[in-house]
Amino acid sequence: MKTIYDIQQYLKKFGTIIYIGDRLADLEMMEEEVRELYQAQCMPSEDYQMAILLLRSEIAKQKDRQTGEEKR
Repeated sequence: MKTIYDIQQYLKKFGTIIYIGDRLADLEMMEEEVRELYQAQCMPSEDYQMAILLLRSEIAKQKDRQTGEEKR
């Protein structure tokens, strides 16, 4: 997995499509779903680690953007 899109496609294999309408909420929900798949042993450790890294990085970017917009 190299992108958020890859994570979305992986989740889709398990019948999970996440769209709340708020990018930050979408990312946080994806992180929770990935965690649950890993705990259910449906996801290899390598994929789990990469997915969590990507999601947390994107979540941090979104929070920075929101903080920047609030300061304007």
